[in-house]
Amino acid sequence: MAVTGQFASLDEDLTGYENLLILGRLHGLSRAASRQRADGLLVAFDLTRSAGRPVGGYSGGMRRRLDIGASLIVTPDLLFLDEPTTGLDPRSRNQVWELVRRIAAAGTTVLLTTQYLEEADQLAEQIAVIDNGRIVAEGTSAQLKSRVGSGTLHLRLLDGEQRPQALQILAGALEGTVQLAADSLALSMLLATRPDAADMGRLVGRAMTQLADAGVGIADLSLGQPSLDEAFLALTGHRAGPATIDHEDLNA
Repeated sequence: MAVTGQFASLDEDLTGYENLLILGRLHGLSRAASRQRADGLLVAFDLTRSAGRPVGGYSGGMRRRLDIGASLIVTPDLLFLDEPTTGLDPRSRNQVWELVRRIAAAGTTVLLTTQYLEEADQLAEQIAVIDNGRIVAEGTSAQLKSRVGSGTLHLRLLDGEQRPQALQILAGALEGTVQLAADSLALSMLLATRPDAADMGRLVGRAMTQLADAGVGIADLSLGQPSLDEAFLALTGHRAGPATIDHEDLNA
C-alpha cells in the first residue's frame, strides 16, 4: 500500500533523482536497483531533464509528478491519492490524470479523493459521494447522473432581463429543477426522469415555442445528459467545494 498526500512530501534541498534514490534505499532496494528504479520513474514521469535540480525549484506540476513517482518506488497493490491535482494548472492536471490512468492500467487499485467533479468523471470506474462525513450515493458516473434526471436543458438568452420570464415559462412547461448560473444570460433546467425520451423532446420543443411566442430571445440551446456537477448538486443540495464537501472518494 502507498499513500500520496495532498501536499508533496519531498526533501526540497535534494534533487529529484536523490529523493527517489533515498526512498529506494529506505524501501530495502539495493543501490543498483534504487538507481534503476529512479531512472525508470524519471523517464516515465517526464522528469529526466530536471532530475539533477533541487526540488525546491520545481513547479507545482513537477512536484506532484515526482511525489506520485515516489509512491511507486515499490509498485503497490493499493495507492491512495489525496486531491493530487489541487492548485495545478490545466496542463499539469492533465498530466497527472494520464499518470493515474497508466498506474490503474498497470494493475494498481487507486483510491482517489477529489473536489473536482470533472476529475471524478474522467478517471473513476466507481464513485462514492460523501457529504458531511457520510456516503450519500455510490455508482458509476452514468448511474449517478441517471438517478437525478433524464437530461439537462441549457439556455443562453439574448437579453438577461428576460431571464425571470424564461424561468416562469420553463417551470410551467417542463417538470424539473431550474439552476441559475452567475452569468445573467444563462440558465439550466435539470429535467425529471420520464419513460419516453420522444415525449421529453416534444415537451422541450413546446417550451421553446412558448418562449418564442413570448418574445424571449434564445442565443444558444442544448439538451444533454446531466453533468456530474449537476448530479452532485441534486444529491446533496449544494455544489462541491472545500467549504461544503469533505471529499469525493472514487476508485480509478
